[in-house]
Amino acid sequence: TRIIQHLRMKHDEHRLTMDLNLIRKIPDIIRQGDFKVTATIVRPVRKDGKNEIVNIEPFDTSARNFAIAMDIGTTTVYGQALDLHTGEVLSEHGEFNSQISYGEDVISRIIFAEKDGGLEILHQKVTENINAIIEKILKKAKIGRHEVTTITLAGNSTMTQLLLKINPSYIRRDPYVPASIMYPPFHAKQIDIDLADHTIALIYPGVSSYVGGDIIAGVMASGMYRTSELTLYMDIGTNAEIVIGHKDWMVCTAASAGPAFEGGGVKFGMRATKGAIEDFAINPVTFEPMIITVGNKKAKGICGSGMITLAAKLLEAGVIDSRGKFNQALDTERIRKTDDIWEYVIVYKENTQIERDITITEPDLDNLIRAKGAMYSAALTLLEEIGLKINDIEKIILAGGFGSYVELESAITIGLLPEMDPEKVTYLGNGSLLGCKINSLTNALRRDVANVVNMMTNFELASTPSYMDHYMGSLFLPHTELNDFPKVKARLEKLNK
Repeated sequence: TRIIQHLRMKHDEHRLTMDLNLIRKIPDIIRQGDFKVTATIVRPVRKDGKNEIVNIEPFDTSARNFAIAMDIGTTTVYGQALDLHTGEVLSEHGEFNSQISYGEDVISRIIFAEKDGGLEILHQKVTENINAIIEKILKKAKIGRHEVTTITLAGNSTMTQLLLKINPSYIRRDPYVPASIMYPPFHAKQIDIDLADHTIALIYPGVSSYVGGDIIAGVMASGMYRTSELTLYMDIGTNAEIVIGHKDWMVCTAASAGPAFEGGGVKFGMRATKGAIEDFAINPVTFEPMIITVGNKKAKGICGSGMITLAAKLLEAGVIDSRGKFNQALDTERIRKTDDIWEYVIVYKENTQIERDITITEPDLDNLIRAKGAMYSAALTLLEEIGLKINDIEKIILAGGFGSYVELESAITIGLLPEMDPEKVTYLGNGSLLGCKINSLTNALRRDVANVVNMMTNFELASTPSYMDHYMGSLFLPHTELNDFPKVKARLEKLNK
């Protein structure tokens, strides 16, 4: 009673509650601190909700208040430790989502979750990733688990339901309805996250079965919901999510792009870590390559942004055609056939870390073309459904695990992005993680979340007939409608003369 009265009088805190477990601890805690204590209060999202006192500590520990932001991606899981006193990111770490062993895309994982014990396995795998990341970032930042007051998590609708151990079966069945799009705050321990009993988990809400909390987090991080510019938000990853709109309205959709943008489904694909080929040039006469790797280390593989640049440069040099097939007539030993598959040797084995030739194959290029086709055709379909065209877009925001590394000209050359002024393109990077960070740092933006969800109208591509037409047209480099890419068309014509 004295704690609550003090908070009401000195800090204008009202409608305060605490649970029985905390009340049991109070007599000892207040005496340990000589009747000087620090209270941790969780504020409600709704203004008429109750403020909950979730922890009481002896003495003044207010300067040691930390949070964790966590992006639960289909391919990777990434976390940051945040100082809530200063707003600083103290440490970060990411690793592959262990659920990949049970399916590279969300549909495969939903099917596995439907098997006996499958949901429990997938839940355990992702929580193991989360707990491993938490252990690393807390150790690096020298933070105790009891000092973490909140963890904010965002993922697509399937990843969120698997994390929360909610049956995701109906996400893939007509009418494609998730169990919920909004989730209440709860104690992190309830979903097997290894943090203190008082640590609160905040889950970003979604919009539909395929536009989840990671997109809401990214939209909020980008600020597009506060601007008057007509904005195209593209989250480039395993799932291709698109949002179009501004402060008055937003529409969204999603298409399965596959893992090519994140290094999956590619023979020598990898994350953008040391040794990954991230930039590429080719001599137009000898067809000899020049590469740049992450960290300037010996080549180990190809990251997603490297794949985009590779495809663009090979197309411009005439090494591949618009279908991603190699020109077998060229006078170079780098184009060869191995196990009935045509490929181009980027780096010979003596110059690699893996003692194998690193190549890009026709199946690799096919996977990339399908991925970029899903992204671009989803944007075209969404614009068509609301009566707009690509030329109406005033700003593009690129998000995703490697959104900051995509080379704009190459992305346009292969038809991933529409042709537009480079100054109108903004690189957000991991919008989901950034959204989790800002959610952790400000209660005001937390209250904006529900408004953003209510602003967004979802379109299901599966029930939109024009999508498949747009998709088929996008399965070429850059597109069957070359007139939509006049600069690329002129450049290719000039180079191929």
